[in-house]
Amino acid sequence: MKKVLWVLFCSILSALGYGMYHKTYIDFPTGERIIGFSVLAGTFLYLPLFLYHRWKGKRLQDYTLTEENLKKMRGEK
Repeated sequence: MKKVLWVLFCSILSALGYGMYHKTYIDFPTGERIIGFSVLAGTFLYLPLFLYHRWKGKRLQDYTLTEENLKKMRGEK
């Protein structure tokens, strides 16, 4: 999963760079489309995969403020 995320990140970043180059030197509307599709891919493909990879195996209750966690932080029993 780590390698898939790395390859996807590099491809999205390179597409963004190519879109910037294409927008500046070749054709403005096509460059804008390439930039837009790379932003969409980063948002709807990369971000959910990255969040799933980072949160796998963790409990949400450990990171929320409940009465039990507040007592632990205060040092009460």
